[in-house]
Amino acid sequence: MLDKFITPAIKPLLKPVVIILDKCGLNADKLTVIGFIIGMLALPLLAFEFYYGALVVIILNRVFDGLDGALARHQQQSSSAGGFLDICLDFLFYGAIVLGFALADPAQNAVAAAALLLVFIGTGSSFLAFAIAAEKFSLAKPQFKYKSFYYLNGLTEGTETIAFFVAFCIWPQHFSLLAYSFAVLGSITIFTRIHGGYHTLRQINNDE
Repeated sequence: MLDKFITPAIKPLLKPVVIILDKCGLNADKLTVIGFIIGMLALPLLAFEFYYGALVVIILNRVFDGLDGALARHQQQSSSAGGFLDICLDFLFYGAIVLGFALADPAQNAVAAAALLLVFIGTGSSFLAFAIAAEKFSLAKPQFKYKSFYYLNGLTEGTETIAFFVAFCIWPQHFSLLAYSFAVLGSITIFTRIHGGYHTLRQINNDE
């Protein structure tokens, strides 16, 4: 929900760093992989309850996630391959964070983590399934023209996900409550995406 407001505000802040990275000879795909490796360090940190250490690498991962796309656009090398790599590694990273909290306290967190992972599957699959159809019908991307694939809006997007991850790390004793709360919001996103996506595609089919 907040991505369309946060992303344009952040883009100018990344520009100086992007210029430096370009001069260093890095490309977007390398940044994506580096950011993913850094982000995955959160899994063992969370499992051993080093929550503030995990918070640092989560934030670093998100910084790299913003930089890779900005660098691709700066170098005019945005590609479907890069977008595919980015979204795959993002979802693996999201799942690893939830798994880390489950491992930290299985008795307290495991069921809430499982519920949240189920919601992640729903939001991710509805998001990507519609992107495939949107590509087939060449649907416009009015709010996210810079994306390499159709970006379907929802109540819980990247900004909200990271906000909850930060909250998990700051208040790990309340992980279950926070996770269930996020799962409820994510369920609304799943419903709206499936409902909206289905009716949009059905209308397109009817118009053909």
